[in-house]
Order: sequence, then C-alpha cells, then structure tokens
Amino acid sequence: MDDRVEGTAREFGGRVQEAAGNITGDAKTQAQGLYNQASGQAQQAAAQFSDVVKAQPVVASLVALAIGYVLGRLTA
Repeated sequence: MDDRVEGTAREFGGRVQEAAGNITGDAKTQAQGLYNQASGQAQQAAAQFSDVVKAQPVVASLVALAIGYVLGRLTA
C-alpha cells in the first residue's frame, strides 16, 4: 500500500480512536488515538519527502551534503 494512503488511514483511525476515548472518558484510548494521528502524519511526511528525493535527486544530495558539512563543522 502506498505510504501516503496508509498514513492517511492511520491518521483518520487515530482521530476516530481519540473521539471514542473522549466519549467514553478513557485516557488510554485518547492517548493511543493521538499517537496514531502523529504516526500517520509522520508517515505522510516521509512519503512526501521520498517523492521529492525521487523527483530531484541532485538537489536532495546537495542538501544532504550541506547538512553533513554543517554538522561536521559544529561537532569538530
């Protein structure tokens, strides 16, 4: 399954789970719902980032090189 679709489904499921926790007053279900929402959003962001890297590999490589250089300079 595509990561974007799976992330969207996980986020929606988390919203439903959080709402069910709100209705029943179950804090654990609410927390699990919030976790699933965040997890779904992260999965969507990772899929979007992957698409950008595939579309523009040279730019992505240059950005990664620049980040590596800056981190190397900061830790040296």
